[in-house]
Amino acid sequence: MAAVSSPSSAPAVTEEDATLAAANVLLRIAARSVLEVEEIVSTPQLRVLILIAASGPQNLGAVAAELGVHPSNATRTCERLVQSGMVARTEDPNDRRYVQLALTATGQALVNQVLDQRRSAMSAVLARMNVEDRSVVAAAFQTFADAAGGNGTQDGRFVFSLQPGSQ
Repeated sequence: MAAVSSPSSAPAVTEEDATLAAANVLLRIAARSVLEVEEIVSTPQLRVLILIAASGPQNLGAVAAELGVHPSNATRTCERLVQSGMVARTEDPNDRRYVQLALTATGQALVNQVLDQRRSAMSAVLARMNVEDRSVVAAAFQTFADAAGGNGTQDGRFVFSLQPGSQ
């Protein structure tokens, strides 16, 4: 554990503690963006919307696999999104046995709202920093994400494991 330099009057902070403090801020930003839409969609529904937005149209099996749920749970979740007008269900042009799920304009607008809210909150924090520090933070976050194996899941959820061999 290496200590991160701090003002002379403050005790040294470890790299891990500094990273945990930053993670806390990022988690609060993400949680606030989910709270903003909780009366419109549930967290599993938001995960489906973000997955489809990130990966394009999906079939139910792919949704279930990515979310780590039983296909019947994915079916119920997606059916609610279809009924709310956020997802359109059509036959998959490559295999008519499968149903293809795609975002509607309403679903895309909700995903954009959540992501824009996150970007806005992060921009507000970054704006309090000088330009040089912002560049250092951005590079450090990218290095940290790369060391952990990249961007994680495509549906926007958090996972509790890292790449093999990492801590």
